[in-house]
Amino acid sequence: MDILEGKLETVTALSRQIPELKDPDPIEEYQKRLPNTADLVLAAFRDEQAVRFKKGSERDAYFHSWMRGVLPAFRQRGVARALAEYQEKRAKNKGHTTIVFKTRNYLKGMLIFALQNVF
Repeated sequence: MDILEGKLETVTALSRQIPELKDPDPIEEYQKRLPNTADLVLAAFRDEQAVRFKKGSERDAYFHSWMRGVLPAFRQRGVARALAEYQEKRAKNKGHTTIVFKTRNYLKGMLIFALQNVF
């Protein structure tokens, strides 16, 4: 698996393939919410296919892990954990000691991930 700091176009297209993300935001919304270079857009690839994405941004006192998703066929393979580790390492290197992780109650997989990874 390759993890790349990616393009909004890649992860926005991928978000449309995540069944739980009902009516995902268009790219313009991500551009508005991630307006500067302190933002982090990641994509995980298996055999050149994007299978997971993660977006976040630096705030004054913390790093905000904002949006994420894994294609159903690639779940339970450690892809989410690998991207979280990448994001955590980058946030730590930038001096952050706190990562804020939010999810919605209906996203059972993300709730379990958050609990298993002490968020």
